[in-house]
Amino acid sequence: MQQARYTISSHARAIARVLAVVFLLNVAVALAKLVWGMASQSMSMTADGIHSLIDSLGNVVGLVGIFIAGRPADSSHPYGHAKFELFASLVIGCFLLVAAYEVGSGAVERLASGEYTAVVSPASYAVMGATLAVNLCVTTYERLCAKRLSSPILAADAMHTLSDVLTSAGVIVGLVLVQMGFPMADPIMALVVTVFIIASAVSVFRGSLRCLSDHSQLPRERIVALAKAIPGVVDVHAVRSRGTEAEVYCDLHLLVDPQMTVLAAHTLSDRLEATLKDAFPSIVEVLVHIEPYGFDDDVQGRIR
Repeated sequence: MQQARYTISSHARAIARVLAVVFLLNVAVALAKLVWGMASQSMSMTADGIHSLIDSLGNVVGLVGIFIAGRPADSSHPYGHAKFELFASLVIGCFLLVAAYEVGSGAVERLASGEYTAVVSPASYAVMGATLAVNLCVTTYERLCAKRLSSPILAADAMHTLSDVLTSAGVIVGLVLVQMGFPMADPIMALVVTVFIIASAVSVFRGSLRCLSDHSQLPRERIVALAKAIPGVVDVHAVRSRGTEAEVYCDLHLLVDPQMTVLAAHTLSDRLEATLKDAFPSIVEVLVHIEPYGFDDDVQGRIR
């Protein structure tokens, strides 16, 4: 018997391609910062390199998560696997917290000991300037792809890279201060990097938990307006939506004339579903419950 092959959607493959490109760039940036940061004994540059390395690990987690999320629905996951992308985002957030602890604790120890050994040279500025330029390109690229593909994992990763841009700029400021005769600026900037890392982690957790907690994904007022604009629809209520930005599930109650036939009501619900999917391309399923308008709920309950 031939074994079934797992396939992933074209949407997941597109996200995976973006993550693969970003992974290679993050590795290059991280190695450049780490190697020169350790060679020059600059704690802030080394900390920034660790931050970039965590981003690279996050890309790997993202790739694994997106390959699972891209698998089609099956008997055990009838709504699909899209939320695995959110789980991957949470893992990235945990990585960021670990990185913040490592960088922050090292900076505090350096400040407590009063040992400042950073050596600033033109090469330090060259490394930081080049990696800053790469990160600016990467975060812009990822943000555009995240918007186009409605991907929370790309949005989370773009946030990481943006924090890299900010921290790299801070490290450059620290290098300038060290060269001006303020060696304490190096571990202080490492603490600034720590704050940016924590802020990135909080942003990732907030976005992922928003979807995992089934926060409403679509504007209720817009759905009601679209429904009422269809001839035959008397009213709409109990409108709900959930899911990820790329895959939204919506359900609602549609009130119609009590004398409408089952066939006419079914046709009306199909038209409403098509209208909503045109207005919100991220919708994968609309569940419509037909109700007779003006029918007393208490009487309906007794009949049932």
